[in-house]
Amino acid sequence: MKNLRVLLLLLGAITIFSCRNEPQLSEELDIQIEEVLKQRAPDGSLAFYTMPDSDDFEAIPQDPKNPLSENKVKLGKMLFHESGLGLKPEHGFNMETFSCATCHFAGAGFQAGRFQGLGEGGVGFGLNGEGRQRGPLVQRSKIDAQPVRTPSAMNGAYQINMLWNGQFGGTGLNLDYGAQFTPGTPKETNELGFEGLETQAIAGLGVHRLDVSEEIVDELGYKEMFDAAFSDFGLSERYTKETAGLAIAAYERTILSNQAPFQQWLKGNKSALSESEKQGALIFFDKGQCVTCHTGPALNTMEFHALGMKDLHQCPEEVFKTAPDAGEHLGRGGFTGLEEDKYRFKVPQLYNLTDSPFYGHGSSFRSVRAVVAYKNSAIKENDNVPNEKLSDSFEPLGLTPSEIDALTTFVEISLHDDNLLRYQPESINSGGCIPANDPMAKNQLGCE
Repeated sequence: MKNLRVLLLLLGAITIFSCRNEPQLSEELDIQIEEVLKQRAPDGSLAFYTMPDSDDFEAIPQDPKNPLSENKVKLGKMLFHESGLGLKPEHGFNMETFSCATCHFAGAGFQAGRFQGLGEGGVGFGLNGEGRQRGPLVQRSKIDAQPVRTPSAMNGAYQINMLWNGQFGGTGLNLDYGAQFTPGTPKETNELGFEGLETQAIAGLGVHRLDVSEEIVDELGYKEMFDAAFSDFGLSERYTKETAGLAIAAYERTILSNQAPFQQWLKGNKSALSESEKQGALIFFDKGQCVTCHTGPALNTMEFHALGMKDLHQCPEEVFKTAPDAGEHLGRGGFTGLEEDKYRFKVPQLYNLTDSPFYGHGSSFRSVRAVVAYKNSAIKENDNVPNEKLSDSFEPLGLTPSEIDALTTFVEISLHDDNLLRYQPESINSGGCIPANDPMAKNQLGCE
């Protein structure tokens, strides 16, 4: 009995000691993370990594030629999801079945929810976009398919130039590449002189077979919203593809993952992260060297790196409109034409990655952990990428399995905003289904 009492006392002491030390350990991690973050930030503050509220327009990075306003953002939110603009399909039976949101919807972290985005010509949806497929009557060559994995439309405010190769945007990194703004191609839109989000939105309306005119705007009931958003434009210039694109870009700038646990932690709620998440954060910003490329509020940069990842045409699934010799596989080099830019792709933002579980420009990875392990080992998977083209930052990190697990936890959980549906309208003027409006998708989404 005496031995039992001693054992119980020891167990009680261990429990008390553990309870007292868990908060202390968590607080110590908070201090360490803050110190590392400040060391890594150019201005030495946590604010460098913090996102503003989505209605704090003055704090959101914006194009000087497209200042944010409440009316413009409201209009863009509707147009982004409006399948009634889908009026130029290759196949007439797909009329008004698709929108920007078909490949960039809230449930998938404003990605496609599948390894390759399918706009017009795709049918169905599934639970989260994974069930979208080529329509049975659609020709392979005419489906609106993206030749690289669909990048997120979220946190785009922190990118001056858009797409994996950075080709959209007549400012920033593209100022010296006017010769590449090829007439008669979407890249010609760069001549308008807007930043990447605006340029991409304007060009994308045409590329993805959407249409805007005064007649369409009036028919869909958006004329008053255009008037409110663009009252400084003359009537002849107010209801156009350009103004629609500017409104969509304004809306996209407000799509920020500012409710993610890490953002809450940055704003003072230290209990927003678990102990394991904090351990992962410390690895991210210190030993893992992730912050070297992934930094700022969206944990991205406007840098391009060759990491030897596979291209989309190498996917095991059926893919469309891409081939082994496609220019997209050259990354930034496919746009600039420079030898030193070949196989280099833009550093992406890192929030809500698990909402669309396909990673790399070619969707060759299917879990966050697989990407972390790949970067940790630094062994290229694509033999088409010459070793001399690989980024200097692509080198072994020496992380242990437990450190890889902690880092994965931080990226998957701490950087996940669970409330992105706040950016999706309850309905659109045409009455179409969001985010896809073809009969199969409507049935699967339950909105017939």
